[in-house]
Amino acid sequence: MLLEILTPEKKLFSGNVQGVQLPGVDGLFEILDKHAPLVSALGIGNVKVLQKGASSETYAIQGGFVEVMDNKATVLVEGVL
Repeated sequence: MLLEILTPEKKLFSGNVQGVQLPGVDGLFEILDKHAPLVSALGIGNVKVLQKGASSETYAIQGGFVEVMDNKATVLVEGVL
C-alpha cells in the first residue's frame, strides 16, 4: 500500500508500507494493504507507520484526516507535535 503523510508545510512520509496505525477521534485503528475505501477524522495522537519487516516510524500529530482509495492512504495532518 502506498502511504503519504502530508502537513500544510511539507511531506513527512511517502512510500510503500504494510499498514498504518492512526489515532481516530473515537480511538486507534489500523489500515492494512488492500483496505476498503475510507475517509475518517483523526484526533491528537501518534501515527505509526508499519514497514515491511520489523521496523516502524512514529509521528505525533495534532489531528487531521485520512483517505484510503485504490490501495493508497493519504494522511493530511494539521500539525506535528
